[in-house]
Amino acid sequence: MKTFKVLSALLTYPSDELAKAAPDFGAVLHAEDLIPAAQRPALDLLIEEIATYDVYDLQERYGLLFDRSKTLALYLFEHVHGENRDRGQAMVDLRAMYDKAGLSIGASELPDYLPLFLEFLSTRPVAEARALLSDTAHILAALAERLGRRQSVYKAVFDALVAVAEDAPQREAVDAVLQGPDVDPMDLVALDAAWEEEEVRFGPSAQGQGACSHDGLIAKLRHARRAVGPAPSHPQ
Repeated sequence: MKTFKVLSALLTYPSDELAKAAPDFGAVLHAEDLIPAAQRPALDLLIEEIATYDVYDLQERYGLLFDRSKTLALYLFEHVHGENRDRGQAMVDLRAMYDKAGLSIGASELPDYLPLFLEFLSTRPVAEARALLSDTAHILAALAERLGRRQSVYKAVFDALVAVAEDAPQREAVDAVLQGPDVDPMDLVALDAAWEEEEVRFGPSAQGQGACSHDGLIAKLRHARRAVGPAPSHPQ
């Protein structure tokens, strides 16, 4: 589905090329009609801003949001595993799933980067993509809440992703992700403290039994989903 490619593009670093492509995004979303109508106006506003605002202003805004604050990082496992060793195993599992599906990524690319994950979903059947998206929905909903506190138009992307997911995130799982301080990106002292964490280890030394299994990946993506029973489905 090209919808996932559009949402991936909206979460990438603003550039002249992205601004030139943005006017076509709305037509793609309308044609595929995957995103509920309630989420579309906010997405249209973000698309318009990316297409028309000064690119340097867009880049500054993007950097303040996603590059300077760990609580808004676009790396999925940052919000589940932080910098502990479980994150390394989760990376191995996710990269293996990409490889199995024929998606090749560079050695320096982290597989849990959200725009990359959305690119992967764009290559899968829609039912499978929505199911996989459900396993990250608690993370996406938490990021939407944090962006809402900042009155950021980027919230629209995360709201749309949660709406498209097969299952709604459980509130307990969202709250688990939201635990801890949400550091102001302008508070440089607090930011420095937040970034001073343990070294994370990837590669063979981080691997254990069951590495590279699809089920292992799903278990790790669902790390924060502790409530008993299935999450309720979204109304369509």
